Amino acid sequence: MSASLATRLMRFALVIFGAAALTACGVNTVPTKQEAAKASWADVQNAYQRRADLIPNLVSTVRGAAQSETTILTNVTEARARATSINVTTNDLSNPAEFQKFQNAQNQLTQALGQLRTVVENYPTLQSQARFADLMTALEGSENRINTARDRYNEAVRDYNTTIRTFPAILAAKVIYGAKPMIPFEASAAAQSAPTVDLNNIGAAPGAPAAPAAAPAANDNSAPAATSTAAAGR
Repeated sequence: MSASLATRLMRFALVIFGAAALTACGVNTVPTKQEAAKASWADVQNAYQRRADLIPNLVSTVRGAAQSETTILTNVTEARARATSINVTTNDLSNPAEFQKFQNAQNQLTQALGQLRTVVENYPTLQSQARFADLMTALEGSENRINTARDRYNEAVRDYNTTIRTFPAILAAKVIYGAKPMIPFEASAAAQSAPTVDLNNIGAAPGAPAAPAAAPAANDNSAPAATSTAAAGR
């Protein structure tokens, strides 16, 4: 075997060895799992946007049948505005402060919608409307999508975070990519349950059940407003 051929074979072997070493170190695994987590985040954003798109029609429908529930409707509208104003890009997924702002805003909107559900139970006429029923069905479907998307995102983040912390992928994560852990969603017990609205002492307030032929009374707005505001702040 000539010296030149031996040299070429040696170089080829080194290239093969280097490629195998890089692969073993996670040079491909790290970005692959990072992109999977980013794709899951896009699904989360789409699910939240679908919910946000339903809210204006829902508020409009409720206002038509329960005009005196202005505090509740305002809470929902303002919570939606806050939630849609915070945009977390894939570059922010490793930023705890920005991610927390997004999660807090979405949790506040979830609470406001839970309060709205509690109040509309006192309006049988509203509940019997086909449009309202369709909107509530769509809203429930959107929230199911949100839960599914969040679970899948958390699983992708867990997989990615585990990869960049374990050998040998940690070598590529630290040396080549400077990878940082992504932030998962945290469970919020308050956001998963509807706030309590105390109607025991309201009497003929706007939230009181109405007879089929009578509209809800609107002569005492102070008690419901205070109750609604307190509930929304929880």
